Amino acid sequence: MTAPTKPLRAQAAPALFQLLSESALSRAALNACGVPLVLLEAGVANHPVSYGNAAFAAYFGFAESETLGRSLASLVLRGDQALLHKMIAGSPARWPLTVWHKSGSELQVELALGVVHDANGRHTHWVLTFSDRAEVEKLRAELEALKTLSVGSLALRLEPGGQPARGAQQPRVEIAAADELHAERHPTGTLHQR
Repeated sequence: MTAPTKPLRAQAAPALFQLLSESALSRAALNACGVPLVLLEAGVANHPVSYGNAAFAAYFGFAESETLGRSLASLVLRGDQALLHKMIAGSPARWPLTVWHKSGSELQVELALGVVHDANGRHTHWVLTFSDRAEVEKLRAELEALKTLSVGSLALRLEPGGQPARGAQQPRVEIAAADELHAERHPTGTLHQR
């Protein structure tokens, strides 16, 4: 039996052609997405990764061959399978989370989980996306430091918007009167008198 040499055409099997076209388009769209994204299998105990996009590979430092079939817990959660199960049990949800890059460096992310069902309503996959929170956490730490900023012996309390807290005592700055400033000057003679 020889394989057909003609390319698959829409007229020969329209439903199959449409399904394959939509599948290829969906895969290309997921791979072009700039947000790190993985799909986890729902029907297997350790919920292995069945797909990771290019942004996931770049953000975490893993090649596609290193991720497929492995547990996400072993890749980015330092083997904490219990944490992965806890997050999955609470899906769909968002979790602020510390994860790890392949190199071992710590990353602050927000993990968003979604559920995928097939045409029959059977749960088949989880979709996980990761948003970097490093800058947000840095700004949060700076804001906390500013909230307790000390001016002399007086603490300046700030509201979340950066404004002084209502009723907070503000530091007083006293400026000397203009005549006091002039009194400190020494009289000088004109140039001709020197």
